[in-house]
Amino acid sequence: MSRYTIEEFVQATAQNDAAQDFFQLENDRMLEVNLNSMVWTKAGSMVAYTGKIKFTREGLLDQGLGSLLKRSVTGEGAKLTKAEGQGRLYLADSGKTIQILRLQGESIVVNGSDLLAFEPTINWEIRMMKKLAALVAGGFFNVQLTGHGLVAITTHFEPLTLMVKPGAPVRTDPNATVCWSGTLKPEFRTDVSLKTFFGRGSGESIQMEFNGDGFVVIQPYEEVTMQHGAG
Repeated sequence: MSRYTIEEFVQATAQNDAAQDFFQLENDRMLEVNLNSMVWTKAGSMVAYTGKIKFTREGLLDQGLGSLLKRSVTGEGAKLTKAEGQGRLYLADSGKTIQILRLQGESIVVNGSDLLAFEPTINWEIRMMKKLAALVAGGFFNVQLTGHGLVAITTHFEPLTLMVKPGAPVRTDPNATVCWSGTLKPEFRTDVSLKTFFGRGSGESIQMEFNGDGFVVIQPYEEVTMQHGAG
C-alpha cells in the first residue's frame, strides 16, 4: 500500500515505542539504539535522535599508525563516532540492509565500510590490508571485533554466508566481501585472466582466499568506488 491518509501514514511508519533492546531494528534499513551510556557508530550514520546525546568523532586510524598512513585513507569509512548519553539514536547507511550480530566470546573481522555500530563492551582492532589500497572501496582496512556484545553490520541487499572448511578454500571478490570469522586470515591472489570476468578492463583481478575453518559473508553487490589518495 502506498496511498495513506496522514493518520494512516503516521501509524504505519511510527517508531516502536515498546523498544527495549539496546540494538533494535525499526526496519531492515534503520537501526534504533536505546542508549544509556555509550556506543560506537560509523561516522555520518546518525539520521535522528531523541534525548541528550553527545557525539565525538574519532579516527579509526589514530591508534599509533603513522601520519603518512592516516593521510592515505580517505572517506567516512575511516571514522568512528562515539555517542554518549541517554536517548534513542537512529542509524542508517545509504539504505543498506542492517544485520545485528551478538558476539559471545567470538571474533569477527568486518570491512571498514560495512561496520555500522557496536557496543563498548566489544574490543576492536584495526587490520590493515595494504594490498587493497586504492583498489577496493573501504577494503583498505578492516576492524577485528572480539568479546561479548552486539555488532551491527550493513550489506547491499541480503547477505550470503559461505562456510570455509579445511582443504576447501573459498575465494571472493574483495568488493563483495563484508566480514569473516576471526579465525581466518585471508590471502590475496591475482589472476589476469579473470579481469574481464569481473568486469574490470585493466589490471589484475584481486581475489581474497580464505583457508581454514570458519565462514565468510558476501553481498550481491560490488562496491567499486576507488579510494582516492591511497598509495
